[in-house]
Amino acid sequence: MLAISPDFSTARVLVVGDVMLDRYWSGKAARISPEAPVPVVQIKEIEDRVGGAGNVALNIAKLGGQVTLLGVVGDDEEGRIVRQLLEKAGVVCELVVEKTTRSICKLRIMAQHQQLIRVDFEDTPLPFDNVALSSRFSTQLKHHNVVVFSDYGKGTLKDVSTHICTAKKHGIKILVDPKGLDYKPYTNADLITPNLSEFQAVMGVCKTEDELIAKGRELIASLQIPNLLVTRGEAGMTLIQADHDYSISAQAKDVFDVTGAGDTVIAVLAACTGIGMDWRDAMYLGNLAGGIVVGKLGTSTVSTEELTRAMHGDKDSQYGIVSEPELKPLFARAKANGEKVIMTNGCFDLLHVGHVTYLEQAKALGDRLCVAVNADESVKKLKGETRPINGLQERMAVLAALTCVDWVVPFSEDTPERLYCELLPDVIVKGGDYRPEQVAGGDCVIKAGGEVKILSFVEGQSTTNIIKKSQANRE
Repeated sequence: MLAISPDFSTARVLVVGDVMLDRYWSGKAARISPEAPVPVVQIKEIEDRVGGAGNVALNIAKLGGQVTLLGVVGDDEEGRIVRQLLEKAGVVCELVVEKTTRSICKLRIMAQHQQLIRVDFEDTPLPFDNVALSSRFSTQLKHHNVVVFSDYGKGTLKDVSTHICTAKKHGIKILVDPKGLDYKPYTNADLITPNLSEFQAVMGVCKTEDELIAKGRELIASLQIPNLLVTRGEAGMTLIQADHDYSISAQAKDVFDVTGAGDTVIAVLAACTGIGMDWRDAMYLGNLAGGIVVGKLGTSTVSTEELTRAMHGDKDSQYGIVSEPELKPLFARAKANGEKVIMTNGCFDLLHVGHVTYLEQAKALGDRLCVAVNADESVKKLKGETRPINGLQERMAVLAALTCVDWVVPFSEDTPERLYCELLPDVIVKGGDYRPEQVAGGDCVIKAGGEVKILSFVEGQSTTNIIKKSQANRE
């Protein structure tokens, strides 16, 4: 079984489907309207998120995959917001903009973390220039190795069968999140991912596991689709193939909101397919991701750090590999509890006793130790083209396993100066013969009342020496 989240950077996924804006107006409902028996919500917060096929694309980008989104929006404020949110997250947008079409928008009024009402703004079926969309689809195929069709029944995929035939000719893997009662347009896809209620609406009620498998095989045979993944809520997932079937139980501890969970699952499956993973491992990761996202409010994404923690049974853990946005509140909470936060950084390629001794000494200076780790590209700049020996995820996983390390966070710059200046740990620790004023980010921390400590390395212990010794032994 996988130990860490894979590197999805080589996955090249084209997402095609219905794009929408999910709006959340949140506030407090403390009284009933005198005009009608409905609650009055005093709005305190307005948040915009991308939904539908856009959420699939965002999830892939969050995992580090390369992703392009093809869909339709109107020439309006909602369409512009959708594009801004997507591009900010690193999604390449190939959106067909229609002047006479209204962007799909779903407005949710929330009070005390409960949805009171949803108001939909849309023209269905969506009027748009299908020739323009098909042309962009054909052009984009050569740049991708996986296509996801995210069908919300709004009309963007009215010619999905033609698109599938085109993608097949290019030898591209095809994944479909289906909609409606007719699955024939999805014929020849590589995988479809209906939830249980959608599957039973097409194939009939399944009273037993055996009946589910039998009906699943009947469906994939009729559609010439080799893989069917049925998501089953609290019962987990079942992957059905012509000769095999695999089921895994759900991973969610608490179900807070199922909005967009299917988007996250197929996004993970697509990213896994894009790097050549087998379907069982992809299903395992998709199941973990689904369990994470239903614990969040509204349309959400899952990070590689969250996936790695979930693999070790710590979906809600406050320790281990974390992203920078996750780390900021953790630092604040630790300091609020009177804990002293220590931080250091490095490549930590081929972890050895010198590293461990150094980290233990650093942890002894306070209560919490955070290690910032150079991304692979910055290691190459520092150590040369043959380094790192181990990739970023592998290096972070080994560090996170040390009892002296509380948090591990990656950074992509040549130095961690920006990270230190934003996080402001109580103490920066550096090894070697530096002076405190030479340590990147040290001035920010000192100005904020912190300090910089210099520790001695264990003599004779270095990754370079280990590599040289290994090469000498081979010779």
